[in-house]
Amino acid sequence: MMTNADQLRSGKSHRDENFPVASRLIHPRHRDVILAFYRFARTADDIADHATAGPEEKLCLLEDMRRTVLGETDAEPTAVVLRAIMAARGLSPQHAVDLLVAFSRDVTKLRYGDWDDLMDYCCYSAMPVGRFVLDVHGEARTAWPASDALCSALQVVNHLQDCGKDYRNLDRVYIPLDAFASAGIGPEALGEARASPALLGAIAAVAKRNTILLMRAKPFAGQIRDCRLALEVGVIQRLAEDLNRRLLDRDPLSERVHHRKSEAVGLALSAAARVFGRRLWRKPARPGIAEERL
Repeated sequence: MMTNADQLRSGKSHRDENFPVASRLIHPRHRDVILAFYRFARTADDIADHATAGPEEKLCLLEDMRRTVLGETDAEPTAVVLRAIMAARGLSPQHAVDLLVAFSRDVTKLRYGDWDDLMDYCCYSAMPVGRFVLDVHGEARTAWPASDALCSALQVVNHLQDCGKDYRNLDRVYIPLDAFASAGIGPEALGEARASPALLGAIAAVAKRNTILLMRAKPFAGQIRDCRLALEVGVIQRLAEDLNRRLLDRDPLSERVHHRKSEAVGLALSAAARVFGRRLWRKPARPGIAEERL
């Protein structure tokens, strides 16, 4: 019987994610804490997604992670490491605790009724990530709404890209049920080798709603004082926009909807140049405003 999180690990690292995680754009003084948060999240994700561990076992392990990050026990190593790093930097554990709410929900909830239901999930699965990174950089909370929009949009892109795999492997469906109903189909359509025209319509409908989130996220990079973080956010925004556009007319069950490395690099370079150019030419800060950190 599996008794600890180490036995449930997938082996996936931050280099395997769809979007950059603490890339070289991020200042070295911030990378370790962001990667510690990622490893904590990766561990929780691996627990929730494990194919053979039972729900009760998963929930117990996730509770061990929660109690560890709060300092009540030392049961889970990645949570111990994250707790120590956060304490050294005066960071709250709340974002990590919020994230665990989403992973516990992954164990117990397999369907989402509508867009609002999905966004409530993103409040725990996606928004805490961006908020944590902003806190690490000492950024203002006025950037949270744009960050929340971008992080939620990234989550939806991931859900749409992996919709077939999630259904087949975990019987988990993030596409809202009302999108299926509007198309006259049910979630079982995700089990086919190719998406039907009706399923393509349902996927496109969710991607269209996601476009609104990406529009709300547009100002985000410009709200960030830290130049290096702003560049990474600009890159992530551009990658997300391109992937979401693909999902408007491609079939994630049978077609490639991920970036090839060369595609991602090209988009990243153009996005970074655009953000840097805008920052270079924007108006100087008013007297009394701290200089931008490089």
